[in-house]
Amino acid sequence: MPTEATLRPRERILRREEFERIYDRGRKVHAKFGIIFLSDNGLAVARLGIAATRKFGGAVERNRAKRRIRDVFRRNKIAPGFDIVVIPKRAILDVTLDTFEAEFRGVLERFTR
Repeated sequence: MPTEATLRPRERILRREEFERIYDRGRKVHAKFGIIFLSDNGLAVARLGIAATRKFGGAVERNRAKRRIRDVFRRNKIAPGFDIVVIPKRAILDVTLDTFEAEFRGVLERFTR
């Protein structure tokens, strides 16, 4: 059984087709720390996908950014019924976790209502 420290399989977006559907039909929001795509998923749970390519940086930077995004997503279950895809910018590595969390919450609250 997954602990609260991990995302459950139903909370993850993994398949390329799902990412492409969200890119095509979802709402695109530019934030300081990255680009967020939001799309209705018709489920009772929010799902998260992260697209951090090699253009972002080396494996250490990409993994650190993904850990931060997943951590903030887990702590802020405020968008049930939405698929969220985050394409991080390098700025995510330079801000504190609290600053990043506040902006992430603000974007989700503004665009999921």
